[in-house]
Amino acid sequence: MKSDNTFRIALFPGDGIGMEITDPTRALLDTVAARVGGFGFDWQPCDAGAAYYTKHGTALPDEAIKTARAADAILLAAMGLPDVRYADGREMTPQIDLRFEFGLYAGVRPVKPVPGVRAVLADPKAHDIDYVIIRESVEGLFAPQAPGSRNENEARETMVITRPICEKLFDFSFALAERRGGARKVTSVDKANVFQAFGFWRDIFYERAANFEGVAADHAYVDAFAMTMAQKPWTIDVAVTENMFGDILSDLGAALMGGMGYAPSADIGDDHAVFQPCHGSAPDIAGKGLANPTAMILSAAMMLDWLGERQGSSEAGVAASALRGAVDAAFSPGQLVTCELGGQAGTAAVFEAVNAALARIDV
Repeated sequence: MKSDNTFRIALFPGDGIGMEITDPTRALLDTVAARVGGFGFDWQPCDAGAAYYTKHGTALPDEAIKTARAADAILLAAMGLPDVRYADGREMTPQIDLRFEFGLYAGVRPVKPVPGVRAVLADPKAHDIDYVIIRESVEGLFAPQAPGSRNENEARETMVITRPICEKLFDFSFALAERRGGARKVTSVDKANVFQAFGFWRDIFYERAANFEGVAADHAYVDAFAMTMAQKPWTIDVAVTENMFGDILSDLGAALMGGMGYAPSADIGDDHAVFQPCHGSAPDIAGKGLANPTAMILSAAMMLDWLGERQGSSEAGVAASALRGAVDAAFSPGQLVTCELGGQAGTAAVFEAVNAALARIDV
């Protein structure tokens, strides 16, 4: 445990609905820390994003990077606005820049529906979905060391797969399967039948699998795996895949949970980690009180778990379980229906329900 029992958190509200979901999440974190005891937070607000760019000419200022680097963890809401772009037409993506800056190679995307949220799949087994997609987050088709090119006749992108990142990524994935204690299986999701890069990827995957005798290893082509996610997702435990494939598949996973407003995530490296909801800044609903803060709250619970493991704080782990339990308790009666699913429960309603449930949970 840290000697001062205080976690310094770099807090990025960002754009659009970012501030609207940041404030209730921060309030819940302060509340659960006070309930559990033994730790607290030192909040370090950071300005960044598309709106910041329009005023200052940069989307991720050096001061924000400095604050994030010194923090124990980074909690990020949403960044980017579709009508604010660089000169070449690309949107602002400071959240991706943070992954590159801090080497956050393991994108952790849990897929586990919240009890009481209307199931998307008709099969009753849909309630048993509980798996994790690990998205490689610094290479693949997003690799900054291989920028794309474009002229009047053609456009090209380059996929980059390197051994050092693969080894760390696969070790992370197998270790996660061990800790989860479920099926204890890791699936490589690739396209090794077509691309040399994925043949290289898969070879390294099985090399690292040999170091984890208690965890099964198998592989699937990405198209077939997408079908498995729709037809029998309860058979998946941990799946590891390339950056672009992971971007797409994790959104499909979010859909199985009821929508992006329920999908948490983390991007984890050797020394730093960012925790953020999978959704974007949703400017179409910003300022209307409709934003669903659940994904942000569950991302905060992931942050507590990571801090507990990294800093040796059992209290943080207890707080993570309490926060997830409060979300489950708030939604389980089935009466809290958010806008993604056609309901009227907005930001305040979700916060109040989770906060009330948190007050009833024994810690």
